[in-house]
Amino acid sequence: FFFQLWPQFTLRKPLKSCKMPPKKGAGKKVAPVPAIAKKAVAPVKAVNPILEKRSKSFSVGGSLPPRKPLNRFVKWPQYVRIQRQKRVLVQRLKVPPALNQFTKALDKNSAGNLFKLLMKYRPEDKAAKKERLMTKAAAEKEGKSIESKKPICVKFGLNHVTYLIEQGKAQLVLIAHDVDPIELVIWLPALCRKMNVPYCIVKGKARLGAVVHQKNAAALAITAVKNEDKHDFSKIVESVKTSFNDKYAEANRHWGGGILGVKSQHKEKARLKIMEKENRGPGR
Repeated sequence: FFFQLWPQFTLRKPLKSCKMPPKKGAGKKVAPVPAIAKKAVAPVKAVNPILEKRSKSFSVGGSLPPRKPLNRFVKWPQYVRIQRQKRVLVQRLKVPPALNQFTKALDKNSAGNLFKLLMKYRPEDKAAKKERLMTKAAAEKEGKSIESKKPICVKFGLNHVTYLIEQGKAQLVLIAHDVDPIELVIWLPALCRKMNVPYCIVKGKARLGAVVHQKNAAALAITAVKNEDKHDFSKIVESVKTSFNDKYAEANRHWGGGILGVKSQHKEKARLKIMEKENRGPGR
């Protein structure tokens, strides 16, 4: 049957190529957008070549990377390392009361008032002394006599201050908290208490030194004040006595130091937790 129909298939005319019907509106042109609807083009700003933004590239051969703090990697000088190690050591070890009293200095407000008063009684510096001696010499040359009164000023020098305390002439003694070695002044509070002289421990040997035109000063003493400053001075002495002289016996009972580091504190807490569990017993 297939072979009978074969000639029909072979003699049939080839089909014409099929074309799709044209799309509706394919030939129409789209209307242009009206001028009102067009977005306004932003005006181009003039770029100043001096203030031009130049982005940095930190790749190989590019800009240098920003600096990082290298404090932890610096090899500090020996005196810096020693003072830092000493500070940590004083925190860790048990500090006896005679040393521990130097950690409790005069409060900021009282110290401010005290140093205001001290600045009025500064001893003369080299320039002032030279001027005074020149004036005196010129007067003597002319045959005049100048009456010279002993100036009221702050006394300094450890030996001199000790002598004034022993003689009972010192009305107030100031001791620096950071004297090194501390053995130079460790006995001074006990001597002041014995001689019933008001004393106080203030922060900074350099601050005391600045009052008397020196780099540092271990101790200062006030022997007298002017009449106009007596009221302020009596208030300062009263507050100093209550803070230091009256609390001397109490300060002699308190040890300092014994503060563990962060790691040691965590270990101690963990050990205490284990001990608490063991004390509670099983099943509790």
